[in-house]
Amino acid sequence: MRQLLARRDARTYLIGQVFSLFGDSCLWLAMGVWVRTLTGSNAQAGLVFFFYTAPALLAPVLGLLADRVRRRPLLLSANIATAAAVLALLAVHGAGQVWLIDAVMFAYGLSAQVIGPAQSALLTVMVPAEFLPDANAALRTVQEALRLVGPLTGAALFVAVGPRVIAVIDAATFAFPVASLLLLRVREPAPHSPGSRWASQVAAGVRHIWQVAELRQIVIAGACMTTVFGFIETTIYAIVTDGLHRPAAFIGVTSAVQGIGALAGGLTAAPLVRRAGEGRLAGLAMLVAAAGVALAIFPLLPPLIVGLVLFGAAIPWLVIALMTLAQRLTPPHLQGRAFAAIEVLITTPQTLSIALGAGLITVVGYQVLLTAMAVIFAATAVSVLTRPEQRYPSAKSHRPAARN
Repeated sequence: MRQLLARRDARTYLIGQVFSLFGDSCLWLAMGVWVRTLTGSNAQAGLVFFFYTAPALLAPVLGLLADRVRRRPLLLSANIATAAAVLALLAVHGAGQVWLIDAVMFAYGLSAQVIGPAQSALLTVMVPAEFLPDANAALRTVQEALRLVGPLTGAALFVAVGPRVIAVIDAATFAFPVASLLLLRVREPAPHSPGSRWASQVAAGVRHIWQVAELRQIVIAGACMTTVFGFIETTIYAIVTDGLHRPAAFIGVTSAVQGIGALAGGLTAAPLVRRAGEGRLAGLAMLVAAAGVALAIFPLLPPLIVGLVLFGAAIPWLVIALMTLAQRLTPPHLQGRAFAAIEVLITTPQTLSIALGAGLITVVGYQVLLTAMAVIFAATAVSVLTRPEQRYPSAKSHRPAARN
């Protein structure tokens, strides 16, 4: 990490992201609270998150956009446009303008779907390959750290100064990533000209993942894992109230414990990638997640705390390993689409599993769902760790994809 931060461009970019992610984390919770305050409706407050996540359906198209233009100007445009969209919240004065909050959150989500693939692609140009694990780990660690303090800060600011001031603060934080992007000295190669039909270009990311065995194996295992991953969103309430017999507010404590594990995972991911390789770390992460979930089956606080720390650490390991592997094995002209394809293939099953878990918990109970999670996580870990392709990465692993 020290060597990464010694590089001017990497240090400059990461500083900009710290401020931007802090503004994001403050705004998200405050918007839900604001809608709940204006309408008195829990359902409408929940829709705030729905509108933020809905643009994920456009990820393949936006991934293509990230491959057809230079990434730095695209990131600049996305950050400036999002800051302008956030300022539209100043026009909200009552329940009649809740639609405007939803529209802003949709724009926020759309921006995230542009920034994600463009940022991942830019990192491959800005940072030498040997430092990609450090760059991915640094961004993830900052994100996890701000998840611990951002929502609390947002809630406190909502009470102290009101939502419109939070909107202004968040809009102002976009000045930092914009400034950092302007200060970069990185030289991007010219975008590759399209040579096939539009639909074929959009699907090129999925085709690339399928053709590269190392990527295909981990993405399939990750997708299987996330078919039950969303169960945690429902079971955590049952663990706290039915298992531990604590009030629902105790979830704040469990979230903090999991967040500590996530911080530890982010800080240790880069050394583990170098030591074990991306594939082995991904498999290890799945195995550790299985152990963490299994410990939560017991209605006792000590094993639950250990399980939450393990589960929290496993997620950054898996994400950073997969992102680094995809960046390393994907040619420059496909970086955006490969990122978007992974996002869709991994997160779509997770979204469906949240709804499935909410329905199943009333029928089978939380311990059955946790058992199913532990078994499936362990099975995915075995499927990855036993594959010969997931040995320590070598230079021969890189396979150029078709130019689409």
